[in-house]
Amino acid sequence: MASMPTRTAPLDTVSKRIVELLQEDGRQSFVTIAREVGLSEAAVRQRVQKLIDADVMQIVAVTDPLQVGFSRQAMIGVRVAGDVARVAEALCDMPEVSYVVTTAGSFDLLVEVVCEDDDHLLDLLMGRIRRLHGVTSTETFVYLKLNKQHYNWGTR
Repeated sequence: MASMPTRTAPLDTVSKRIVELLQEDGRQSFVTIAREVGLSEAAVRQRVQKLIDADVMQIVAVTDPLQVGFSRQAMIGVRVAGDVARVAEALCDMPEVSYVVTTAGSFDLLVEVVCEDDDHLLDLLMGRIRRLHGVTSTETFVYLKLNKQHYNWGTR
């Protein structure tokens, strides 16, 4: 989900429930979901594909970075002079970057990164992020402990 789209037509109650069920357990079978929402398996499969195609949701494996070889996570606040969207796009293209959001406040962008170690973070920050045209300053918030990371906020 690369950007926050403008508001589209609201989801119907069945699609909302499908999203909520997949937020609880993304590995649920379409048969199980179909039973819960009162549709056929084929209808659920089609709705899920439409939700994915419309960038309403993704179905992914969320990992613990420490368990898969990444010992350093950080949030980087970025200040930009000029075209913020161009800098955001360049950041989105970096494989270490997992999250980019344009903000209001003291930073123009917030960027979450996942790195193998401190040297990797230093190289990314000094060698690539700070060298992007338009970046005037950064502030790095190194993660010491991930206390909560959930994606089950439901739908409205």
